[in-house]
Amino acid sequence: KQELLKDGDDVAIVGVFSGEEDAAYEIYQEACNSLREDFKFLHTFDSEVAKFFKASPGQVVMLHPERFRSKYEPASHSLTVKDSTLASEVQDFFKKHALPLVGHRKQSNDAKRYTKRPLVVVYYGVDFSFDYRVATQFWRSKVLEVAKDFPEYTFAIADEEDYADELKSLGLSDSGEEVNVGILGEGGKKYAMEPEEFDSDVLHSFVMAFKKGKVKPIVKSQPIPKSNKGPVTVVVGKTFDEIVMDAKKDVLIEFYAPWCGHCKNMEPDYIALGKKYKNEKNLVIAKMDATANDVPHESYKVEGFPTIYFAPSNSKQSPVKLEGGKRDLDELSKFVEKHATQLSQKKDEL
Repeated sequence: KQELLKDGDDVAIVGVFSGEEDAAYEIYQEACNSLREDFKFLHTFDSEVAKFFKASPGQVVMLHPERFRSKYEPASHSLTVKDSTLASEVQDFFKKHALPLVGHRKQSNDAKRYTKRPLVVVYYGVDFSFDYRVATQFWRSKVLEVAKDFPEYTFAIADEEDYADELKSLGLSDSGEEVNVGILGEGGKKYAMEPEEFDSDVLHSFVMAFKKGKVKPIVKSQPIPKSNKGPVTVVVGKTFDEIVMDAKKDVLIEFYAPWCGHCKNMEPDYIALGKKYKNEKNLVIAKMDATANDVPHESYKVEGFPTIYFAPSNSKQSPVKLEGGKRDLDELSKFVEKHATQLSQKKDEL
């Protein structure tokens, strides 16, 4: 039991029961069954052990290892299992208290413990071995000060080496700071704190700005083209919102990859399409290199190349995907005309 709490790095769940016949024990077993992959479950019928956990029979106790405790949260949570308690209620109890206020996110636990968004991650040299524990806790205590004020978000510390790729995607891999901060938002959006010397108030301001919607997500993007007068408008990550999501215009957007043969074969037809509609003020024929730019919206999923969507002026959040077909000038024109909301030329004249 000592090692669970002294050196453990995940929540310990202990059911205390009077014996195998205890009805509460059966409910506990049922609750644990489908979650054995996710948690470590223990139980005891021993009254000495019960005393150690300050629990009486019929109670389930959740305790976080000592390294994760803080003055802002109870050292343990307990649930009394009655005959009327449902296994699903016991499971909700597990899930609710699975994480300490500021836990340690790592590759081995993030898929199970850290799926909820928004997630505020503080990256530095996280190491709980004897020599580095004090430094690790020094920074973690500063995170705790802030986490207690934002119960709606999950906070975690993470080792910068473990998450080198993630730091890179946040643009923080060479910030020169000892401690860096990112927020993983809903829908795959990512936010980075401007590199500066880390302290509680710095973190607090950043999370507050995020909460108020003042922090812009990070979008991988090519530079904005200097001239964009061609028949096909070039879209990059930074201009996706203003061009594709422009509610005044219908937009046909092709997501391509530079190495994709199908895209190259289609290009002459796509350019011809752009020329055909060049006088339509409210229709944009556009393309974006999806390997070099992020698509900042969930509704525009790119699973192969080319992927083509029509984004009508009146429903940008639910674009229409072009499925199959020849993708020649004729087919593309039909697709555009079928979904266009504001073509000036009469369809039968075209």
